[in-house]
Amino acid sequence: MRRILGEAFARIAPEVPPDTVGPYKRELERRFRASVAEAQRGRALDVYLPVRPVGEAGLGASIVVSEALPPRQRAGGPPAPPTEVAVQLLTRGAPAAIGEADLSSGEIDGALAVRREYVAGADPSRGAELASRRVEYIASVPGDTGRWFVAAFSTVGAGDPGDELSEVLVTWFDALMETFRWRYA
Repeated sequence: MRRILGEAFARIAPEVPPDTVGPYKRELERRFRASVAEAQRGRALDVYLPVRPVGEAGLGASIVVSEALPPRQRAGGPPAPPTEVAVQLLTRGAPAAIGEADLSSGEIDGALAVRREYVAGADPSRGAELASRRVEYIASVPGDTGRWFVAAFSTVGAGDPGDELSEVLVTWFDALMETFRWRYA
């Protein structure tokens, strides 16, 4: 983390007054560490955060990759069909406005996948000063019905989760997921 933060801090223009840089650095480090800690609590496998500015501005977006375990089966019962597991995973931890979420299903590289898109309201108590647009892909791992891959994207766009930047970033993430392919080492 220190290396990543060091690289981000190195891009601060030398003419910026130290009394401005200090609070900025502390806030950037606080948010970065909070994002990583939250991802660790959620057992994330990978976290992607843009730390380099795009032009003159930072990009308020992230991708978290994790594994979701299906809800436990009844003892001795048959395994649930993948479609039932997908529905259970989609509704677990669902936002309060699940009725307003955009849900769809399909395949990612031949594996059953579901997509959920919704707007999460601002929650300053958790460090989220702005509402964010969220897109989650949940896909079964081929050959292992007990494992599911989750790729969760979040953006604040240019300050409004419904703005043009949010639309472009969601389109980019959807394109990324459409080209996802399974590879085994």
